[in-house]
Amino acid sequence: MKTPLRTMIFEGAPERLDIFITRSETGLSREFVKRLILEGRALVNGKPRKPSLLLEPGDSVTIDLPAMGKKETAHLDAIIIYEDKDMLAVAKPAGIPVHPNDSNWERRPETCLISEETLVSMLLRARPELGNNKVPRMGLVHRLDRDTSGLMLVAKTLKAQTALQTQFRERLVEKTYVGVVAGVPAKKTGSIDAPIGRASGFKKIKVWEYGRAAQTDFKVTEKAKKHSLLEVYPRTGRTNQIRIHLEFIGHPIVGDRLYGGERGTRLLLHSREITFIHPSKNKKMTLKVELPEDFQREWVKIKKAE
Repeated sequence: MKTPLRTMIFEGAPERLDIFITRSETGLSREFVKRLILEGRALVNGKPRKPSLLLEPGDSVTIDLPAMGKKETAHLDAIIIYEDKDMLAVAKPAGIPVHPNDSNWERRPETCLISEETLVSMLLRARPELGNNKVPRMGLVHRLDRDTSGLMLVAKTLKAQTALQTQFRERLVEKTYVGVVAGVPAKKTGSIDAPIGRASGFKKIKVWEYGRAAQTDFKVTEKAKKHSLLEVYPRTGRTNQIRIHLEFIGHPIVGDRLYGGERGTRLLLHSREITFIHPSKNKKMTLKVELPEDFQREWVKIKKAE
């Protein structure tokens, strides 16, 4: 990966280093610039300095931002399950975020190469054409939580992205998840219809009477004494919907410490199957990713322990 340096000579009245770089580098937030400086990616006269340093006329400011070099495809190739000219589908591992927390990557895609490994950094290294801003948000059309594994669709063209986003928005996409929960639901099948939102003064999203409508259906596919394996069908697409709804009915997902789940080696939630209309072929298509080995091992371990 090539990392060319950009050097600027400061002129004018004294100005903070972080403010100068933010003003000079379009699309970078001040908080992101501060991190660059603290990580030693911005030097003044060849030396690391604090973000608050006041620059003087003639100071040389060098910035080290990554740029695309030779394609690095190994990481992405390892998780791709389908690809054509319009789109690709990946099996996202648990523990890998879809994108960085800050929004700089949306304006300057190369910034995602500085933070921890994410799906968008894998995409940019392997498919740099997605980072030319012709396809917003690197082609993302939906997301998964960091600790949820499984299927994700990514558009490679603006036309495909628009078509897929429309299907998700209009609830035309059929999604099937698999999760291990505490307890055994009273009935084999069920439907949870409860609004989800963030009440004033609360950081955590939860079932809230003034939230947005949300529906999750489920089916018990296997039982242990104190746990169950469920197929879960989210009919709407609210943030953390499955996790919130299953906690709401008293069956939190194993490994979900945020929403009442018992401790586990990972969050036992997996996006297994997606059915949608292909954006150019105009035919219904179903993609599937079976349970990863770490999920299967944990479920076997839970059953043996009971």
